[in-house]
Amino acid sequence: MQRSTHKVLTTHVGSLPAPEGLTGEAAVRQLVDRQRQTGLDIINEGEYTKGGDWLSFTDDRFGGFTAGERKGPPIVTLGKDREEFADFYKWASERGSLFFQPGDQIKTMRNHWICTGPITYTGQTALQREIDLLKAAAGSAGELFLTSTAPASIEVYRSNEFYSKEEDFIFALAEALREEYKAIVEAGIILQVDDAWLPALWDRIGIGMGLEAFQRRCRVRVEALNHALRGIPEDRVRYHLCWGSWHGPHAYDLELKHLVDILLSVKAQAYLIEGANARHEHEYAVWKTVRLPAGKILIPGVITHSTDVVEHPELVSQRIQRFAALLGKENVIAGADCGFGGRTHPQIAWAKLRSLAEGAKLATAALW
Repeated sequence: MQRSTHKVLTTHVGSLPAPEGLTGEAAVRQLVDRQRQTGLDIINEGEYTKGGDWLSFTDDRFGGFTAGERKGPPIVTLGKDREEFADFYKWASERGSLFFQPGDQIKTMRNHWICTGPITYTGQTALQREIDLLKAAAGSAGELFLTSTAPASIEVYRSNEFYSKEEDFIFALAEALREEYKAIVEAGIILQVDDAWLPALWDRIGIGMGLEAFQRRCRVRVEALNHALRGIPEDRVRYHLCWGSWHGPHAYDLELKHLVDILLSVKAQAYLIEGANARHEHEYAVWKTVRLPAGKILIPGVITHSTDVVEHPELVSQRIQRFAALLGKENVIAGADCGFGGRTHPQIAWAKLRSLAEGAKLATAALW
């Protein structure tokens, strides 16, 4: 994995606004070209080949599941945030403003799947198409990444009626995902594992459990993820942890200081975290007391999906330099809080990514 050895490298979290009027390789090629023209160093296919949704793409990638109904209300509608700010959530839901949705890039209602037999991986053809489209569009120049999803986040929309223990179910899901993880890395592409639901469940189920019980639950899920990653070189893996990307208060997000040890236990070289929004920007201070292990890379968000205000490049540069001062400039790559596809108007998304690249140039001049 590239490091920022002579300049501040730039990347993003994965999802980008889908091109209008284009499909297949033409759409992927436009996304690739636009990322490079914008000045991004480490790029992907914008999750276009996944339909723009980081979870629903897995609907057809596992055997052992049948479509069914979730017992109880959808978990996405629960939580302390939604209880305390019920009037806001009702208002925002009626207006469709919790996400920016030009089409159906972000699915607010997803299928629920019930495990009724041994879990297997069946997504080989769809995954190979993703790999082929990205490589055909991008060629051999530059570093590429593809996203997949962690067992803990896939679990939220799946329930178990086959395995005798919850842990067996999680590890079986991880074992199936392992095939997808290996295929991406063996294709010469960086694997990014997305895991927004790991911390976001604090608001839904964790508060009632208590912090220690919730942390134990998270550790089991990370153990399962590491089981899926076993034998895969850490320097080919990056792990993205965030608190969800809906445009809401996020007043009950669990603080990073309670998760950072769990984050760093993931067998990855790079960690992508939120660092640019009003709820989490202050958490750069965690790294004053927490040591980033040798050889690891932090990719903090220095632009955010959470506001339509386009960050000034000087602010982006300041954010980068703040992390570099704590972690070492070679250990920081500039990134985004979360994906932009379906969350931000395309004009705003690309303007923010330009500010990311411009801010990284300013930080490079200051640091090198």
